[in-house]
Amino acid sequence: MMTLMRRREWIACLAAAPLTAAAQPHIVFVTGDDEYRSEITMPMLASILEAKAGVRCTTVSAQPSPQSKENIPGLEALETADLAVFYLRWRALPEEQLQHILRYAASPRPVAGFRTSTHAFRYPKDHPRENLNLEFPREVFGQIWTTHHGHRSSTDVTVADGQRDHPILRGVEPAFHVRSWLYHVTPLPADCTPLLIGRAVNPERKDYGPNPVVWIRERDGKRLFFTTLGHPEDFTVESVRRVAAQGLLWALGRKIPRRGLDVRVAYTPPPTFPV
Repeated sequence: MMTLMRRREWIACLAAAPLTAAAQPHIVFVTGDDEYRSEITMPMLASILEAKAGVRCTTVSAQPSPQSKENIPGLEALETADLAVFYLRWRALPEEQLQHILRYAASPRPVAGFRTSTHAFRYPKDHPRENLNLEFPREVFGQIWTTHHGHRSSTDVTVADGQRDHPILRGVEPAFHVRSWLYHVTPLPADCTPLLIGRAVNPERKDYGPNPVVWIRERDGKRLFFTTLGHPEDFTVESVRRVAAQGLLWALGRKIPRRGLDVRVAYTPPPTFPV
């Protein structure tokens, strides 16, 4: 019979052992934007989650370059995903690739999106999938991209009223500044809850007032995390990395450390592509 000491040692070994691949939640990042270098920033975020949160990650990207709007090979990885994370901009994917995304979106599994995924698709007029240009972001992420405040402006971010204690915001500063220019996305649907609010700094265009930069939704058991942040320089801000990583963990239903996830990482922001 196992002694009490041996039993304690056995339990301790189990607790310290790494999760097997089968037990680890599988996050699939789908990147295809030709401005914000998501093919670099999303693998960086994935590296944090793999190192600190016991998940495994797969990243699929537009090929042969981020500017390739009609090819993201490897989307079949979504079939085994526990969470899909999209960072897309104006794609026009062929039907066989698109179907992987649509099947995932129609499933009860959680979903997350970054910045330009509010305008993930741009199928030409009269294309059979033209309706997705507006319907996909509205249905999957809650809102479409309307306009922004100008590329030379930036954004001050604060916690939305009443949300300071939300688990996603553990360890996130109550106020911080980011490089990305503010997107106009209001009004959000009633079932979306803003967590962080942005205010444009030195807007070049009309000031549309405060706009959500992070929101969540729970609908029929399916969780959504979305942020309009995502300029490569944004990820130099610890609070941005933390809210992004913790938003994905929340979507998965994972526990978030009381003081926030350790999001330290070696990261140098790449230059954006000209648009």
